[in-house]
Amino acid sequence: MKMGVSKTKQPLRKRGGKARSEERRFAFLFVMPALLLVVVFRIVPLIWGFVLSLTDARGVTEGAFIGFDNYAELARDPAFHDSMANTILLIATLPIWIMVPMLLAILIHQGVPGGKFYRAVYFFPATLSSVIVGSIFNVLLRNDGQLNQFLELFGIGAIDWLGNSNTALLSLIAVQLWATFGMSLLIFLAGLSTVPSDMIEAAKLEGASMLQTFWHVIIPTLRPIIEFVAVVTTIGVLTNMFGLIYVLTAGGPGTSTTLPEFLIWIELGRMNRPGYAAAISMVLFVLMAGIAYAQVRIMSRNVNV
Repeated sequence: MKMGVSKTKQPLRKRGGKARSEERRFAFLFVMPALLLVVVFRIVPLIWGFVLSLTDARGVTEGAFIGFDNYAELARDPAFHDSMANTILLIATLPIWIMVPMLLAILIHQGVPGGKFYRAVYFFPATLSSVIVGSIFNVLLRNDGQLNQFLELFGIGAIDWLGNSNTALLSLIAVQLWATFGMSLLIFLAGLSTVPSDMIEAAKLEGASMLQTFWHVIIPTLRPIIEFVAVVTTIGVLTNMFGLIYVLTAGGPGTSTTLPEFLIWIELGRMNRPGYAAAISMVLFVLMAGIAYAQVRIMSRNVNV
């Protein structure tokens, strides 16, 4: 009898293993197109860029291999130092980029009057190109612009928002925040729809304040959304501000608003040094990858809040 049972089970195991193997091959066929796109348009250019950063290429001519000389030059380049200092200041403002849309999303989700109208108004700037946004704020922020005219009503003198090195980068950050936070707001609104209403009601019945409900109920539930928005926002602010910089400040005054992505364009387009520009792009890639990894690690910890 034991031998009979083993004989009947063996074919079943074989059939089960064969079915799982067919399922894996079938799933691989679906993954293959996306995998090819990643390899062709992400991995290959990344490898090619690293190889290019090891040369002294100029223009379209192939450069000679110079090892890590470009990276050594970066370590001595004041313009690169300034761009990294500006990047650090930009990264320091990232909590604002997350908190502003999240708080506005919570207010809209709580049913404030005109919530649908505000949702449309907040999202509208995200539909505009950076050139249009830059052109609008070029008019608003100039010395005789509408913002300074408004401040004069309160006895505040005109401020050179874009021409002063102390205010230019902060003005640029504020404009970029205005132009992009609408997308994060919609993501948070979608996340808030997953927060169980009975948990919020239970917190209210237990006497929890709005702040306590926000901190102990909403934040833990939205943690995956916060993590996603943090990573996407980090990548966005480090790689998608070229248009605003070009239109509003052109990296100035001096290098006060120069970020690595704009410096890459200067070295590639103006200085005709693709090898050096590739070295900057490699450093920027490592910086973004490191920040994104750190954010994921921090947000993924099981911390009691």
